[in-house]
Amino acid sequence: MARRDFYTSAAWLRCRDGYIKSVCGLCERCGKPGYIVHHKQHIDDSNEGDPEVTLNWANLEYLCLECHNKEHFQKRQTRDDVMFDASGQLVAASPPPKRKH
Repeated sequence: MARRDFYTSAAWLRCRDGYIKSVCGLCERCGKPGYIVHHKQHIDDSNEGDPEVTLNWANLEYLCLECHNKEHFQKRQTRDDVMFDASGQLVAASPPPKRKH
């Protein structure tokens, strides 16, 4: 089943709605109104058919948009092939870093 199909399935919608009610509709990190049910162990091709990952409340967390974005976008690693110049523009690093083989 494609992930898009999973997120529109009756099983997921029941699970999602029940989980949101169980946490009173509030973000579990900051207490603001929640926005999205987040899977702590992300769904990927290897586990998308496993209800212990996809539908298990122990793997869910209800988050507001801000906390969800922090979860997904604050953990990114920096790149060593680009840098900011004196005016704040993103430019290629000079000289380019040596690649490890």
